[in-house]
Amino acid sequence: MDILELAKNTILQEAESIKKLADYIDEDFEKVVKVIYQSKGRVIITGIGKSANIAQKIVATLNSTGTPAIFMHAADAIHGDLGIIQDDDVIICISKSGNTPEIKVLVPLIKSRGNTLIGMVSSTDSFLGKQSDLVLKSTVDKEACPNKLAPTNSTTAQLVIGDAIAVCLLEYRGFSSDDFAKYHPGGALGKKLYMRVSDLYKNNEVPKVTEEENVKNVIIEISSKRLGATVVLDRSKKLIGIITDGDIRRMLQKYDSFENLKAKDIMSKNPKTVHKDELAINAFHLMENNHITQLVVMSKEKYIGMVHLHDILKEGIV
Repeated sequence: MDILELAKNTILQEAESIKKLADYIDEDFEKVVKVIYQSKGRVIITGIGKSANIAQKIVATLNSTGTPAIFMHAADAIHGDLGIIQDDDVIICISKSGNTPEIKVLVPLIKSRGNTLIGMVSSTDSFLGKQSDLVLKSTVDKEACPNKLAPTNSTTAQLVIGDAIAVCLLEYRGFSSDDFAKYHPGGALGKKLYMRVSDLYKNNEVPKVTEEENVKNVIIEISSKRLGATVVLDRSKKLIGIITDGDIRRMLQKYDSFENLKAKDIMSKNPKTVHKDELAINAFHLMENNHITQLVVMSKEKYIGMVHLHDILKEGIV
């Protein structure tokens, strides 16, 4: 047995099956998207076996992209869970064969309620294919399984059709990254979409010195505030520069004595700044592109604090 050859062959077979799916996207698919979009209810997706597993994933994708969806197991549905269905709900029933016993029992019960029934099925001549109001063709020629039995190509096809529906609905709704953030508040993904510099800098000290401050006090300010830098302000408290650990090292290399040096003599002018309402991930990219580890935080023209690279890394955003 050549494991690598088998693995590659499986991937190529599934890829070929998915490629052919584009030929099955027809008017019914367009109608499905419009029916779901115009519905005042939810999308209820049902199936049995591996199709049930795919149904749960599609439900999760729809929910996360602005389309309310619920999973209903086909076997449980005929034993009491039909109560989940409300009058305005749209039902998607997933089945490769479309002829399983549970599907044959479930479909007439759904149709008797008057809900729109969408069948996602490989065989359009099946019981489910013929009984559905609209049909999503997830047709595959064969399975990648050597015995041509285990659901492989067929379940991948179902998954891709579900993704296609979700993406079309997402575009139809004008679902933005801000909307996406509302549904993904947790984890690194959510933080990238909603966490802002203002959520980070407030926990930090606010290092600052005047332009006439002596070097000793500058070093004390940098050390005590633990951000690796301090800003330099003029007499009107306007930002005119920044002094970092690197500036201190360069000063020691350049000057034999620094007793008479002032902050303005060693500062770097035009420090990189970020507005307090900027996304934290954008602040990270600004640091990354400029090879720096801190940014001066501003509110309009006023210096209000400093955000450090470690603040962003600690949140797990990157």
